[in-house]
Amino acid sequence: MTPTTSTTRLTVAQALVRFLSAQYTERDGIRQRLISATWGIFGHGNVAGLGQALIEYTADMPYHQGRNEQSMVHAAVGYARQSGRLSTHAVTTSIGPGATNLVTGAALATINHLPVLLLPGDIFATRPADPVLQQLEVPYAGDVSVNDTLRPVSKYFDRVMRPEALIPAALQAMRVLSDPVETGAVTLALPQDVQAEAYDWPDEFFAERTWAVRRPGADPTELAEAVRAIRSAKRPLLIAGGGVHHSRAEEALAEFAEATGIPVASTQAGKGSLRHDHPQDVGGIGHTGTATADELARLADLVIGVGTRYTDFTTASGTLFEKPDVRFLNLNIAPYDGHKLAGLPLVADARSGLTELTEALQLHGHRVPDSYVTEYAEDKERWEQRVDACYEADEPDVRPTQPQVLGALDAIVDESDVIINAAGSLPGDLHKLWRARSRDQYHLEYGYSCMGYEIPAAIGVKMAAPDRPVWALVGDGTYLMMPTEIVTAVQEGIAIKILLVQNHGYASIGGLSETVGGERFGTAYRFASQDGTYTGAPLPVDLAANAASLGMRVLRAKTVRDLRAALAEARDADTPTCVYVETQTADTVSGAPPAQAWWDVPVAETATRASAVKARELYERHVSTRRRHL
Repeated sequence: MTPTTSTTRLTVAQALVRFLSAQYTERDGIRQRLISATWGIFGHGNVAGLGQALIEYTADMPYHQGRNEQSMVHAAVGYARQSGRLSTHAVTTSIGPGATNLVTGAALATINHLPVLLLPGDIFATRPADPVLQQLEVPYAGDVSVNDTLRPVSKYFDRVMRPEALIPAALQAMRVLSDPVETGAVTLALPQDVQAEAYDWPDEFFAERTWAVRRPGADPTELAEAVRAIRSAKRPLLIAGGGVHHSRAEEALAEFAEATGIPVASTQAGKGSLRHDHPQDVGGIGHTGTATADELARLADLVIGVGTRYTDFTTASGTLFEKPDVRFLNLNIAPYDGHKLAGLPLVADARSGLTELTEALQLHGHRVPDSYVTEYAEDKERWEQRVDACYEADEPDVRPTQPQVLGALDAIVDESDVIINAAGSLPGDLHKLWRARSRDQYHLEYGYSCMGYEIPAAIGVKMAAPDRPVWALVGDGTYLMMPTEIVTAVQEGIAIKILLVQNHGYASIGGLSETVGGERFGTAYRFASQDGTYTGAPLPVDLAANAASLGMRVLRAKTVRDLRAALAEARDADTPTCVYVETQTADTVSGAPPAQAWWDVPVAETATRASAVKARELYERHVSTRRRHL
C-alpha cells in the first residue's frame, strides 16, 4: 500500500516562491539564504503569476522594484559577488523585450561565474492564441520563444511546460547556482498560463534544503607534482585571480606568499587578494598591469595561476610570458581552467589548495632566494613612486586629471569602502594605480567589461553590506548607458555614492582608436561636423542635473580642492549622493602610466591613411612575439 503524501494546492508561481524561500547554502559552518530577494518588472507575462505569488508571500520573499531588466541582473550579481557567491537574488520579467533585456546581464554573470536566477515569463504552453502579444513567431519550430536567447548565456536552462516539471527544474537550478564550478546565470522560463495553474504539491518540496558549497582538496599526485615544480623554479610568479576571492582564500594566499617569498600579481578580478602594502604584492598583471608585475612575468620560469581564467588582458594576448622554458601551474576548482596554457593542473578549491601547498613546501623549508625578494621589492617601491606622482596635485585650484580624481578618493577611503567599476578608461587606471586595502574593496567587473554595470551593482553590494561606503565610479559614457537605477536607490533609501567623471566621450576607446589607426573616429561626445565626423564643440549635456532630476543629491566639483571636499561630504552622507567632476584634457585617456604590456586589437592590413599604415607596422611587430604555450 502506497503511503499517503500530504500535499498543498498552490499555483506554480506560488510554489516556486515558497520553494525558493526555503533554500540555503552552507560553507565553513555559515548558513544563509540562497535566494534572499527577488527583483521584478511586471507585464502580462508575469504579473498574474509571479507578481501575485510575490505579494502572497511578501513575508518570505522580499521584492525590489527595478527600472531596467538588465540593471536588475547587475544588482543581483553585485549582491552575489559581495556575498561570496553564497547568496543571490532572483529576477523576474514579462515575455518579449523584458526577457531579452536579461541577456547582457546573464552573459556577465556566467562569464564571471556569479550566480543569479532568471525567471522570465514565456508564451502560453497551451497556445490558446497564436501568436500572443510580444511572441516571436518561428516558422520552423513551434516550441521556440525569445527566451531561447538565454540558452547560450545560461549555465542551466529549462522551460517549465507543466506544473509537475517545476520540481526537477527547480532542484537542478539550485544545484547549479550553489556549485562553485558550474555557477552562473540560471534560467527557468515560465509560460504565463503555467505560472497561474494550480497543482497539488508534495509538502516535501517546500522543506528547507541546505546546499553544501564544496571545498575539494588536491589530488595527492597533482599536489606532489606542483610542489616539485615550485621547488625547481628560480623565478616563480603567482597570479591571483577572482577565484581567490570567491573561495575566501586571501589569508591562505598571504600565508603562502610569506612562507615562500613568491611575489603575487593580480588580475582585475583578483586585485585585493593581498593588501597593496603586503611585501609580496606587486600589483596588477598584463595589459593594464604594473611595470613591476609585467617585468616579473617576462622573466618568470614558473607562473602559478590561482583562480584565474588567463584572459587576453592577463597574458597580453600571448606575448607576456617570454622566457622560453616558462611553465604554468594552475590551481583552479574548474578543470577546464586548470589545464590552460598546457599547465600542470592542481584541481582544488583555492583555499584548500594553497593551504596544502604551503604545508608541503614548509616541510622542505622552501623559499625563493633573498636576492629575488630584494629585486621585486625595489621595483615595487619605484612603481609606488610613480603612483604618488600620478595622484599628486600641485595646483589644487585647477581641474583634476583622472588619476588625480582617484588620488583624491584614495586619500579619504579606508578598508571599509568598496569601489565598483567595469568599463571605460577607469579600469586601466585603477588596475595600475589603486591601493586596495581589503579583500573586497576592489570590485571590478572585467570579465564582460559591461558599461552600465556600476550603478545597479553598487545597489546590490550595498544591500549585501549596508554598513559600508559603496562607490560606483562611472564615466559619462557608462552613465548615459544606464542611469535609471538611481531612482531605485532613491526609492529604497540605498545610500550608494556615485563618482561621475565627465570626459566628454568614450575616452578609453578613443585612446585605443588612436593607437590602431582609427583616429578617435566616433568616440567623442561632440556635435557632428559637415564632414561626417564628431569634431564640433562638446555637447551641452548636464549629467549632474540629470542625476539630480532622478532624485539624487549632487555635489559639483570644479577643482581638485572642491573634489576633496565633495568626496569627504559624500562619504559621510546617509542618502544616495553623486559627486560630479569634469576632468582635464578631454581628448586624452587619463595621463596615467601607459600600458606596460600589449593587447591584440587587429589593425587594418591595407589602408591609405598614414595613421593606419603606421599602426599596422607596429601591430605586426607585436604579433611576431606572440606564442602558444604548449
